[in-house]
Amino acid sequence: MNKLKPIILLIAIALTAFVPVQAQRVESDSPLIGKWDLTINMTQKQIENLGLFRHGLMASDGFPGWLMVKLSGFSTLTGYYVGYEGSARPIAEVVPDGNGKFHFTIPPQWMDIDDLYFEFSLKDDKLTGYQMLNGQKLEWTGVRAPSLERTEPPVWGNPIEMITENMEKWIIPQNNKFQMIDGVMVNTESGGNLISVQKFEDFKLHVEFRYPAGSNSGIYLRGRHELQIEDSKGRTDDVSIGGIYGFIAPAVYAANAPGEWQTYDVTLVGRHVTVFLNGKEVISNRPIPGITGGSLDSKEGEPGPFQIQGDHGPVEFRKFTVTPAVN
Repeated sequence: MNKLKPIILLIAIALTAFVPVQAQRVESDSPLIGKWDLTINMTQKQIENLGLFRHGLMASDGFPGWLMVKLSGFSTLTGYYVGYEGSARPIAEVVPDGNGKFHFTIPPQWMDIDDLYFEFSLKDDKLTGYQMLNGQKLEWTGVRAPSLERTEPPVWGNPIEMITENMEKWIIPQNNKFQMIDGVMVNTESGGNLISVQKFEDFKLHVEFRYPAGSNSGIYLRGRHELQIEDSKGRTDDVSIGGIYGFIAPAVYAANAPGEWQTYDVTLVGRHVTVFLNGKEVISNRPIPGITGGSLDSKEGEPGPFQIQGDHGPVEFRKFTVTPAVN
């Protein structure tokens, strides 16, 4: 029997090697869970190395981003990330290291590069971290996104027509291709983005627009949430016409054929948006989770301008009427 003891001991040691190590448990009330508005800092050299550019009215303190963290099951943190460009990307796991830090990795979206790595910590309800993007270390900070819940219904003011003969209600970009032709604001080719001089909080918007086959544009509500304009060819995904880019897909395909005039009627109150495309309701009072790629900033609690994409393709506007809330 004594000769068997060493053998039994070796077997016991070997078996322990196959016992899985329990992952660190994340509590359901973890302060990391929620939505975060990010500011990504880049030097001019990093901007050039990454082939990015800064819009004229983009916040000078950094590029915008967004992060959502949620609990999946008992102990796994997952989420979504939005960078300066592209749509919301799923995060398979936000991994805690047990020392107050977290990290995750996501694949690239529109760049042919290695996976993106993020590492950060949470202190005093603020995120501080960095990401590795194509060899560049970009530091960033994050603050908790506001709820934007409204306690009273909006009181609507007087409508404001944004299309005028001299385009004085828009900040004209250096590489502008928009021009007025017979009362229509026309973007003839890929150029710069128009940004409204006036900023808005809650509003109703009526737009009349058209585009040629294969074209692409968009309207950024408050400069942060892109309402897609695109020749989507029958698609109803969250990057097609009628949707909030990367977040909310239209319920039905309601677009007219390319070359025909179309209408948007939009109501945005807090985070909740309702969209009619050509008279059909495609989004019904849905909350927009966060900012979309290409936003001017990530300051969701503040009023913001409209931004019309002119850097993708030709598009025309003959009406752009805003009715702001006055309460």
